[in-house]
Amino acid sequence: MTSAATPPLSGQVALVTGSSRGIGLAIARRLGRLGAAVSLCARHREPLEAARQSLAGEAIKAVAIVADVTRADDVAALVEATRRELGEIDILVNNAGIGWFGPLHDATEADWDGVIDTNLKAPFLLMREVAPAMIRRRAGHIIQIASLAGKNAFAGGGVYCASKWGLLGMTYSAAEDLRRFGIRASVVCPGSVLTEFSPHTGKDPEKMLRPEDVAHAVEMLLLQSPQSFISEVLLRPTEKP
Repeated sequence: MTSAATPPLSGQVALVTGSSRGIGLAIARRLGRLGAAVSLCARHREPLEAARQSLAGEAIKAVAIVADVTRADDVAALVEATRRELGEIDILVNNAGIGWFGPLHDATEADWDGVIDTNLKAPFLLMREVAPAMIRRRAGHIIQIASLAGKNAFAGGGVYCASKWGLLGMTYSAAEDLRRFGIRASVVCPGSVLTEFSPHTGKDPEKMLRPEDVAHAVEMLLLQSPQSFISEVLLRPTEKP
């Protein structure tokens, strides 16, 4: 009787931000099923612990760490706790994100800061914190969950689009800095995903993407052959919702 094949991410550690629900939890679950130990991160303890218990029910090794990823000290503590509990970070998935939608001239400074800090500053802080160890080890994956709003402007999307366009530019530049060290930095740009993130007025939920679709794209990036580098994935539903 032969033993089951070793899962492809066995022995690896993944840190997924915004992973108490929705897309982040779907990604964490997929990586756990592929054999990775997963560090879950969000701002609120109760849903985060519920997510950890859900993964534990599938025998997925996971830790739940409360952190505000817009704060450099929280990010440093998150990365240190992940290393202490699970080991060096092989995979970073920057998923945490928020949105504000409306005419740019109606946005307050607080609206702007909240979106830019979460969607753009936080990935910068996380990348800055994990990249040095990845460089020393000459291996690693950094995946940003961006949006098609980083490619296409729309009315009421000025603040959100700015954060996602910035995220794409930052990641493409970082990829050029890091690829010589064997580190791949990529972006996944989904269209509308059926989550609690924002209202989807007028869209057919049956035709929208699911969190698991985004998780599948992340899996594809992580399992690509070592000599290749997919830098961007644009993810759309089969039919327009």
